[in-house]
Amino acid sequence: MSQELVVLVTTPSKDQAAAIANALVSERLAACVYIIDAIESVYRWEGKIVRDAEALMVIKTTDERYDDLERRVKELHSYSTPEVIAIQIEAGSSDYLNWLNESIGSSTAEEEE
Repeated sequence: MSQELVVLVTTPSKDQAAAIANALVSERLAACVYIIDAIESVYRWEGKIVRDAEALMVIKTTDERYDDLERRVKELHSYSTPEVIAIQIEAGSSDYLNWLNESIGSSTAEEEE
């Protein structure tokens, strides 16, 4: 049985986020991707404090699809070390979670049919 996940990925632009999101959804690695434009990130990189404008992707998927999703994000992303963080969904609307699984062809959705 799959565990549903929310995956967070930042990108340097809304355009790059949209391109990655389109690939993930069309390849059924994600059911849905929210793109939040114009966030500001402050982080340490190569010994310096950096402040950048970025876009945040909030991706819904399952643990079954996660490895392929992470691989695809890394292929499409311009950063050498992109942020790819997965958080398990502990609870949610059963209708929404069923739709999520059906959208990516998860075995959970197929088992329920």
